[in-house]
Amino acid sequence: MPRESTRTRIARLKKIIAALDRAHPEAHCELHHADPLELLVATILSAQCTDKRVNLVTQELFKKYRSAADYANAPPVELEQAIRTTGFFRNKAKNIQACCRKLVEQHAGKVPQTMEALTHLDGVGRKTANVVLGNAFGINAGVVVDTHVARLSQRLGLTRQKTPEKIEQDLMALVPQKQWTLFSHWLIWHGRRRCAARNPDCANCEIQKLCPQIGVGKI
Repeated sequence: MPRESTRTRIARLKKIIAALDRAHPEAHCELHHADPLELLVATILSAQCTDKRVNLVTQELFKKYRSAADYANAPPVELEQAIRTTGFFRNKAKNIQACCRKLVEQHAGKVPQTMEALTHLDGVGRKTANVVLGNAFGINAGVVVDTHVARLSQRLGLTRQKTPEKIEQDLMALVPQKQWTLFSHWLIWHGRRRCAARNPDCANCEIQKLCPQIGVGKI
């Protein structure tokens, strides 16, 4: 694909955003949660795990653990068993407990509302912090880059970068800040429902004419 100027890419991106909004007007975070703490825990659990599986686990988990102190004081083996089916459960349980201890000790048990404070918590990187800030607090501090966002942003020719951090920087430079959280939802929904990694439904794709299809057929 020939290199686009930044102006041309932004103009194409505006059309992509409008089309994705029409195609997925209901796009939202699919991790079930009722408050910032539940979303924080669910996002930690979602690493290397589907949202569907996380939602099954948290259905019971959130009934048992209702505060940061509940997680911090839980017997480790008990918490491990409660989240076992999400995979990497020992490491996730360790991170959740350490994270919640800091919430109790440093934030009066509440989830902080800044990138700096969130990323100082155990098990919380930029991706998790962006999920919590954007969906629990309505703060557009960055763009969530999961596997779908990384794959589609490369396929759409919006970035040539490979790492989540660099992909996020490219997207933040192109997407209007007020749409950072929604843009992630649109790409995730489109990736799950239309643009699969191996067999994308290009024939019925709502943004086919705007997509250079980079990498399609090469997987």
